[in-house]
Amino acid sequence: MTRVVALTGNQAAAEAMRQIRPEVCAAYPITPSTQVMETFAQFVADGRVDTELIPVESEHSAMSACVGAAAAGARVMTATSSQGLALMHEVLYVASGLRLPVVMAVATRALSAPINIHGDHSDAMGSRDAGWIQLYAEDAQEVYDTLLQAVRIAEHPQVLLPVMVCFDGFTTSHTIERLVILEDAEARAFVGEYQPAHPLLDLKRPVTYGPLVLPDYYTEIKRQQREAMDHAPGVIREVGKAFGERFGRFYGLLEAFHLQDAEVALLLMGSAAGTVKGVVEGLRQEGIKAGVLRLRAFRPIPAREVAAALAPLKAVAVLDRADSVGSPGGPLFTDLRAALGELPVRPRMVDYVYGLGGRDLLPEDVRRVYSRLVRLAAGEGEDEAVCQYLTVREAPRPLSPVGGA
Repeated sequence: MTRVVALTGNQAAAEAMRQIRPEVCAAYPITPSTQVMETFAQFVADGRVDTELIPVESEHSAMSACVGAAAAGARVMTATSSQGLALMHEVLYVASGLRLPVVMAVATRALSAPINIHGDHSDAMGSRDAGWIQLYAEDAQEVYDTLLQAVRIAEHPQVLLPVMVCFDGFTTSHTIERLVILEDAEARAFVGEYQPAHPLLDLKRPVTYGPLVLPDYYTEIKRQQREAMDHAPGVIREVGKAFGERFGRFYGLLEAFHLQDAEVALLLMGSAAGTVKGVVEGLRQEGIKAGVLRLRAFRPIPAREVAAALAPLKAVAVLDRADSVGSPGGPLFTDLRAALGELPVRPRMVDYVYGLGGRDLLPEDVRRVYSRLVRLAAGEGEDEAVCQYLTVREAPRPLSPVGGA
């Protein structure tokens, strides 16, 4: 049985958390993920979920409390955004290094300065090498479905890594959408009961968490983390298939749209995929063989799957919703160019940074990118250029050395 409801992405995340029933949730609210914790706190106050909700003084404390609870053997969840995720940065490495399957909803948002409360991927990209699995949702339905799957992925014995479920701040977090919610019993049966692998409070099997490790074994522990991440793609596919077989919505590492016979394509993550798909439908009617490839998993990046999907194309544009200042391209472009580098013949590639600080990606912007790809496919123009800002306007005057405008 299912229910059709209208919820924001934040509310969808909170609903999934209620059905998952984490034993501990430590959080410090921050825009635009505040509504996740407000809604979930109301569930706790109303007695609809039996969770130890710990309000703390900062996001650093929130992740620290999550680490302690997860090490003790609890199923743990939280939520954050932007500067909150940045403040957690130190403890993110602790959670992954200790192999604790914490699951966190991240309503992605720009980082200061200047201060901006709207959505881009700068916060999550800043944490891309912290050892967390990163899954990106396109809409509220996918936020809900992915959180249910994330718990099974994180707790899988071949993985045991924390997971971020990322969705675009305000665009997804605050937009009300129609989605299908499972009955509580169905959701809980899919997630299953948590059986912690090495609980700190199991006195019959004593373990140590967070000891000092000198050069003798630090490298070996880090290698185990990489091996766990290497197992993650298969587990993500396995869990997504199991979810689809039960509930009819199948998930994998990526989503292809009109890619079977495409000559040119855009590759991106998150909510902007909906805008791009709409443009592609129009281009197809005009006889242009355009397609879209949307990544659901950025960590681990599905390099082989992406290479196989893009190899037949003539030209590809990567849309990065974050910049990597000082790098030839944005973080997504840099990783994907490396993934395609071993192909004997690979498509021509360009990189665009878009949507920073919540700026809209308009259909005419997308059309402009596809027009360039068509020219590249015909052998015109240059590719591999330094990344360009797609939606840039006239820049403000720079600050003087003394800080005056």
